[in-house]
Amino acid sequence: MTLDPDAAYQALAARDARFDGRLFVGVTSTGVYCRPICRVRTPQQRHCRFFATPAQAEAEAFRPCLKCRPEIAPGAGLPWSVMDASRTLAHQAAQALNEQVGSGEAAALAAHVGVSDRHLRRIFVAEHGVTPMQYLQTRRLLLAKQLLTDSAMPVAQVALAAGFRSLRRFNAAFVARYRMSPSRLRGAAERESPASDTADAVTITLAYRAPFDHAALLRFFAQRAIPGIETVGPFGLRRTLRAGAIAPEAGWIEARFEPARDRVRLRFAPTLAGASARVVAAARRWLDLDAAPTHIDAVLADLPGAPGIRLPGSLDAFEVAVRAVLGQQVTVAAARTLASRLVTRFGEPTATPWAELMHQFPAPERLGTATLDDVASLGIPSQRAAALIALANAWPKLEPQMTPPAAPDAFIAALCELPGIGPWTAHYIAMRALGWPDAFPPRDVAVLKAMQRRFGTANQRGADALAEAWRPWRSYAVLRLWNSLEETDP
Repeated sequence: MTLDPDAAYQALAARDARFDGRLFVGVTSTGVYCRPICRVRTPQQRHCRFFATPAQAEAEAFRPCLKCRPEIAPGAGLPWSVMDASRTLAHQAAQALNEQVGSGEAAALAAHVGVSDRHLRRIFVAEHGVTPMQYLQTRRLLLAKQLLTDSAMPVAQVALAAGFRSLRRFNAAFVARYRMSPSRLRGAAERESPASDTADAVTITLAYRAPFDHAALLRFFAQRAIPGIETVGPFGLRRTLRAGAIAPEAGWIEARFEPARDRVRLRFAPTLAGASARVVAAARRWLDLDAAPTHIDAVLADLPGAPGIRLPGSLDAFEVAVRAVLGQQVTVAAARTLASRLVTRFGEPTATPWAELMHQFPAPERLGTATLDDVASLGIPSQRAAALIALANAWPKLEPQMTPPAAPDAFIAALCELPGIGPWTAHYIAMRALGWPDAFPPRDVAVLKAMQRRFGTANQRGADALAEAWRPWRSYAVLRLWNSLEETDP
């Protein structure tokens, strides 16, 4: 990706948050690279080199700034709206590496995305300016820097969590790239801001692009919060995680927004420490931290709602799928009641720092072995109970279709082959489980009602035609339409 130096320098001089995570500047006089929002004195343009990714900057021997912290910057966004097929594949490959930093290998990436090593390397270098191995190494080192700065996790554990097979290799790579030892960085970070976590938690900082409508996102989660599984407060939320959702072991996670700093403070159970890379990737999707709100808001200018709307994601795709089936033809409150009963009957107990969070959501294996009578006895209609059991048994085959380079359309088609799951349910699952920005669930009663009120559309065909103008952000349009009914209906 080629960056225009003059335009990039203007963004840097203005500290334009729209380019945060999409632009990085290396300063030749210091050897450091920064985010465009860094508050240090703006360097002269002749000393600036501009890069699209941290990997490009580090390939040119720049090291990350300790003040603006490039490792916490928001990502470039999900790859489904990229026009060119080769660019799409390159972005999907990068996304796969982001989510598998702690365990993935660049050598296996080509097989994973279904192309040859040579072809993948060619299109990856063309799009990202570095090889897949260089990209992966940068992501590993930046995750390690993040853990060393924010958490009190022992250095040896940081090395393993970041995907290094030995402490010796980690130390050598860190010193070679960042010109300081991991322990020295840890000491500098503690002097600047003492780590706030303990042996009972891991803490990580994540950044996002403003504006961010926290109230709307948290209201969405609060309306659907299952007792024993999740709680929502004014500036954050907490929830349990079942074993197998992100990591082999169960755990818990807490996210607290810091609006004044455009950051989220993430805390999670030490049982998830080894899966830190997957936790971070999942949390970014859960809270939609990589969204580009100015682009989205511009496309949705004819819809009501505050700027900075976010797409509520999920930390457990199976949970979202089950809850989507439970929500068919009932209110949000009724679906929440049914989900609570399901958790009480089939969920496993779990330990958290909070007395009100004590259950895991049922695992596919547990729900798949339940009898129809067991599920229906909770007040769930028999046809829907059968759909839940079929979904649970099909999940081992469905889950691989959710990882890049799988397309949302293929995942939706696979869901629709299951009994009791139609297009609306499949689109809703893809929207939330994949973080798909362009879902438009067909025959959504609330969407059609809101569009009839605002635009006078008479049917689904008219709604579909009007919604074409909202591509590739139709999921956000759906949220704005849903919210508009909450604001106008008594």
